[in-house]
Amino acid sequence: MRNLSSLLLLLIISIQAMAQQTDTLFLAKLMQGKPELFSGVLNHPNKNEVQVIYTQVNRDQHNKPSFKTFSYNFNPQRYFYPASTVKLAAVVFALEKVNALKSKGLSADLTMLTDSNFKGQTKVLKDESAPNGKPSITHYIKKILLTSDNDAFNRLFEFIGRAEINAKLNKYGMNHSRILNRLAIGDGGEQARHTNPIDFYKDGKLVYHQDAQYDDKDYPLTLTNLLVGKGYIDSKEQLVNEPYSFANKNVFTVGDQQLLMKRLMMPEAFPAKERFNLSPADYQLIYTYMSKLPTESDYPKYDPKEFWPTYAKMLYYGREKEVALDPNIRIFNKYGDSYGYIIDNSYFVDFKNKIEFFLTAVVQSNEDGIYNDSKYEYETVCYPFMKNLGRTIYEYELNRNKKHLPNLDKYKMDYGNK
Repeated sequence: MRNLSSLLLLLIISIQAMAQQTDTLFLAKLMQGKPELFSGVLNHPNKNEVQVIYTQVNRDQHNKPSFKTFSYNFNPQRYFYPASTVKLAAVVFALEKVNALKSKGLSADLTMLTDSNFKGQTKVLKDESAPNGKPSITHYIKKILLTSDNDAFNRLFEFIGRAEINAKLNKYGMNHSRILNRLAIGDGGEQARHTNPIDFYKDGKLVYHQDAQYDDKDYPLTLTNLLVGKGYIDSKEQLVNEPYSFANKNVFTVGDQQLLMKRLMMPEAFPAKERFNLSPADYQLIYTYMSKLPTESDYPKYDPKEFWPTYAKMLYYGREKEVALDPNIRIFNKYGDSYGYIIDNSYFVDFKNKIEFFLTAVVQSNEDGIYNDSKYEYETVCYPFMKNLGRTIYEYELNRNKKHLPNLDKYKMDYGNK
């Protein structure tokens, strides 16, 4: 009997595992059916570093979501540079830390003054883009989600601390990723291990002080594709005829990115102990500014010539400046672009047609094989691929039968200028 019970248990586990396996054929067939859109990339997906994960959302009669996932060329060990997509994790973890410190009087709206005490660090004492001219976690989050501000991310990185960021990635099952560095300041080595001291003020009075932090951990991962290309431009603007190394840089796989997005957008699909420690107001803040367009914001205020409506929307819109916006669609996303890589981690909603889905993708083009030379085929390869991919999945969803149509009211945000 014991052997029979063990066999039955193994059979149940095997069936469950098979049910949870990701379909790796559907997306290839879907894209192959449109060779005029995708053949250029599909003919050499590894050259263009393409990885795609698409997840269907199926609701029950109580509107509770479940997921069915499809992937193309997904390989969590094959490295790509995640660029600004890491910033969404920082947004979530910064708000979680604020909530953990509420008993100390901390809130995300307090004035946040950043000091310096290690080589290469800089101070922040004001923020002229904020209504009151003062930096805060809330305002940094807005700038990250609207236009992917690098300094805003760096300040949240310093507040959370490198050790806590990586502990949180591990806690929430994002085990193929790590966040080691600030962005756009050449951060690395010993400098990246040190974070700044920070003070929070309310009405001119000190509420909370955080000492400078040091992280001695290394967070090793087994990765391929770390040496790339045939050369790179170094810090002295000189060409080095050697492959470029991505060793010891941030890692954020498309699988982990989409896991974060699903947990963020649909916490009810996860057990209570696996959900982020965020308040309803936190979710509202993130949802609003992930889907808000730069031209809809007064604080921060952006020049529409520099930050046009679809500036942050790679999937579906391809970042095109003159494209017509669909008023029924909102895209909750975090994109990244650097070293020829374009990445977008998105949750789509069409309120009129009751459509929703998750789509996360990366594509790269670097025909000359030189890194840091600012010569990448974003306009001719990467943006068109992202636009075509988003629209192809959307068109499929438009015709997909659903047993229960979703109630999407929770994603209807107030975009009044503020």
